Amino acid sequence: MQQTAAEYILQQINGFKPEIGIILGSGLGELADKYCDIQIDYKDIPGFEASTVVGHKGKLVFAEISGKKVVMMQGRFHFYEGHSIQKVVLPVKVMKKLGVKTLIITNAAGGVNASFKPSDLMVITDHINMMGTNPLIGANDDSIGERFPDMSEVYAQEYVDLVKKIGNDLGIDMQEGVYMALTGPSYETPAEVNMARILGADAVGMSTVPEAITAKWAGMNVIGISCICNSAAGVSTVGLSHEDVIRAAGIAKDKFMTLVKEVIKKL
Repeated sequence: MQQTAAEYILQQINGFKPEIGIILGSGLGELADKYCDIQIDYKDIPGFEASTVVGHKGKLVFAEISGKKVVMMQGRFHFYEGHSIQKVVLPVKVMKKLGVKTLIITNAAGGVNASFKPSDLMVITDHINMMGTNPLIGANDDSIGERFPDMSEVYAQEYVDLVKKIGNDLGIDMQEGVYMALTGPSYETPAEVNMARILGADAVGMSTVPEAITAKWAGMNVIGISCICNSAAGVSTVGLSHEDVIRAAGIAKDKFMTLVKEVIKKL
């Protein structure tokens, strides 16, 4: 399916050859609004699905940013929408077919670390997969990656250091930490957040890990950036809502876009 999707996309982009891919999380899609040379609706791409989540426009956007050719997912597929885990990571496989070498994965996350504040940006240093599945289950595609890929350094330290340095140079107070993925769509209970903390997570969310596993398997460089959009249950006594997530992402969007543009320039 990824080959069919890639062939369709190649017909639409007139020789454009992206080297960097970006998955834009909830409320962070404005980067693709600002930089857009070519756009394709997901619903028109074989194997892709229309996005059903507020804050995810459901478009594949191609643009030149900071002198680099980039493809952006303006919204992603989520496991909780009822998609198979293989469907969730299909766009990553397609990006590999298009020639993408580095994937920047962003998300809106809940802060488990009590020192994190809403609208903070956190560079992901590692992840914990609590989604109960793995995107590599099934027959292996040897043309993309090996059967048993090494996950000892999904988020290479050199890129973690690069993002932190760029953030500091820009005056952005960057956090760093471990991201835990759960299925959602319900937010975590206080007991589940306490579990996440005990297991070593600094932030929790409902995405990113399947894409990161797939990108690492496919030989891509992986950079993960979370926008901390609320304090997770038990960390804060305030109730959680998707509207609050979108609002916090909106507050953070300017520094997020500035950071990502500078990261692209330095890659």
